[in-house]
Amino acid sequence: MTTIPAPKKTSPTIESRDQLIASFAGGEKPKDAWRIGTEHEKFVYANGDHHAPSYDEPSGIRALLGELEQYGWKPVMEGGNAIAMSGPDGSISLEPAGQFELSGAPLDSLHETCAETGRHLEQVKAAGEKLGIGFLGLGMWPDKTRAELPTMPKGRYAIMLRHMPRVGSMGLDMMLRTCTIQVNLDYASEADMVKKFRVGLALQPLATALFANSPFTEGKPNGMLSYRSHIWSDTDPHRTGMLPFVFEDGFGYERYAEYALDVPMYFVYREGKYIDAAGLSFRDFLKGELSVLPGEKPTLDDWTDHLSTAFPEVRLKTFLEMRGADGGPWNRICALPALWVGLLYDQGALDAAWDLVKDWTIDERQALRDAVPKLGMNAPIAGGGKLRDIAGEVLDIAGAGLSARARFNRAGDNESGFLDPLREIVRSGKVPAEVLLERYHGAWNGDVSKVYDEASF
Repeated sequence: MTTIPAPKKTSPTIESRDQLIASFAGGEKPKDAWRIGTEHEKFVYANGDHHAPSYDEPSGIRALLGELEQYGWKPVMEGGNAIAMSGPDGSISLEPAGQFELSGAPLDSLHETCAETGRHLEQVKAAGEKLGIGFLGLGMWPDKTRAELPTMPKGRYAIMLRHMPRVGSMGLDMMLRTCTIQVNLDYASEADMVKKFRVGLALQPLATALFANSPFTEGKPNGMLSYRSHIWSDTDPHRTGMLPFVFEDGFGYERYAEYALDVPMYFVYREGKYIDAAGLSFRDFLKGELSVLPGEKPTLDDWTDHLSTAFPEVRLKTFLEMRGADGGPWNRICALPALWVGLLYDQGALDAAWDLVKDWTIDERQALRDAVPKLGMNAPIAGGGKLRDIAGEVLDIAGAGLSARARFNRAGDNESGFLDPLREIVRSGKVPAEVLLERYHGAWNGDVSKVYDEASF
């Protein structure tokens, strides 16, 4: 949900829908300019009692942001509070309950991505040691109720927290109790975007399974492997899901723009403040009929903000976001972009991946997505068999794609080694959540607090 408010210059008023479509076309880049943008979130906890620090308490989130200034990060302010940081490695932002996120810079190679991740973790760990706080790599808080969690002083989150219970039973859990890893990738043309979007959607359940890492709720097993993914099934049906229309003939920028126009609004950002527009129509806004800003038409900045409030499994902005993975430890942060870069950034790999999934029906894709949170790699796939039956083949395709990219580090290694944590998951037959559950029922003797020793950075 990363957006960082900043003083905005005058943005063009939207006079026609052509401008909405052109915003997507403006993201097109030649292959040699394609970049990798990786986002990863982690939970912050106090070392002494594992509580989630509030913003203002001593050694809380404000203090953590302040500690990072020594590394060249600059605060981004809202309402007199630092609510994000900007720097050479992208931006640091706060999720609603203080989950700490790095939205990395657009980088050329996975070697650079992993180096960026390493720098960030070194910095936050050093800051955490000084403040007595730690960082947990999971997809969901293993032991916290909603009531035990703080909220951050960000205007858009206040609006969303009010609105979520109106549209789904688990939206507050999504906001307050989950963490994810995402990767943002480029496209060369509308046709290239379409093919990448389709492959990304069809195989997003595989990413969910490989990264499934949220089996506990409030101290007990919750019956899921990725409860984070399950939460999205009842967050807000108007802005989530597998987007069946992406697979229809004629899909492209215009069709996605029509979808986004039908996503209810959350807010409008004006003069440093968020105006509550929850549930209102961007189509009305285009006509100058938005009730909270009567007579005013949206700008392109408003459209960009609005696009950030749709949460499908894959999201289009001026790039494509892969959104299916639970948060996890350091080596899996690097593995997620490796999976998707390998599949989507080499034409041979993209074609092979599409051949694998192109005959799946809408119902089969949806059934797989619905089954994965509980069953993980044992979820049934189209044509018989289970997801685990194609996982190795998909990783081989991704590995070949990474080898073909020929991005080498100083030791002469290409990027395919970043898939090794995923290869080990496939080899072992156990996704991360299954490993944690084994330990909960075994060595931990039912004490979920042991996860802080197991999954902390």
